[in-house]
Amino acid sequence: MNFWLSVIRQTGRNLRQTWATQFMTCLTVSLSVLMFSFFYLIYINILSAGNKVSDDLRLIVYLDEEPGPQLQEQLRLKITQFDQVQEVKFISKAEAYSRFTEQLGDNRDVLTDMPTDFLPASIEVVPLKNLRSLNQVKLFAEYLATIPGSQKVQYGQKWVERFYYFTQLLSIVVLLSGTLLILTATFMVASTIRLTIFGRQEELELLKLVGATNNYIRTPFLLEGIFQGLMGSFLGLTALYTLFQWTTGHFSGAGFLDLFTFTFFPSEIIVTIVLLSIILCTAGSYTSMQKFLRI
Repeated sequence: MNFWLSVIRQTGRNLRQTWATQFMTCLTVSLSVLMFSFFYLIYINILSAGNKVSDDLRLIVYLDEEPGPQLQEQLRLKITQFDQVQEVKFISKAEAYSRFTEQLGDNRDVLTDMPTDFLPASIEVVPLKNLRSLNQVKLFAEYLATIPGSQKVQYGQKWVERFYYFTQLLSIVVLLSGTLLILTATFMVASTIRLTIFGRQEELELLKLVGATNNYIRTPFLLEGIFQGLMGSFLGLTALYTLFQWTTGHFSGAGFLDLFTFTFFPSEIIVTIVLLSIILCTAGSYTSMQKFLRI
């Protein structure tokens, strides 16, 4: 008990003596955590939104003629030859006209003089989720274009491709910001501990001469690393949560942000980020201590 009380007092003394350097290190770590967490939060929310959108993903095959029951079974069999699908639904010309009328709502009067069979018959194909990668959807669309009577295949190609490339770009940004967090947390804490060691080298040697153990001398530096990781992650995540609350509060309502439900990190991810920050800062402290501490 006396050992830990002495170590904690020594750690507090180190922090007070080098408060300016400690503050800048903590600020840098918190900014790195904020940057990484910011892009990671966007990434997981975009993926969540993409999963919701992909639940409604369907490929529409427009046909030359409306198929009869026998031809429908043949087409269904040919479609499932590519792979299993979640649903295959045949839309007649009359049903297409009825849907279009409902979509027009109060403007349906524009169809008064139009024949009820001017829209083409079609097939709605809902792929399984394991077929919903961009390449697989493209291959499936190309395959559907080859079935007999197919005029055109649509699935929101441009939107799907843009969304896919955006998530790819965002994943690269997350990796880069994570790398920045690792480098910043490790090297900044290592530099701070190195300066502390250089400033107290004579005092540390004196402590060794009067019988202080290696653990007594080393532990305060490790605690400094833990403190920097804990405070840096706390400040970074607190700033991100404040920004998240402000954004959702000011931009909620009708618009793009209202199309999806954006959520903050679950507790598991928050704990993981805090622990990762503590481990990186402690590793930086340990590395610097091993290299520069002469006891």
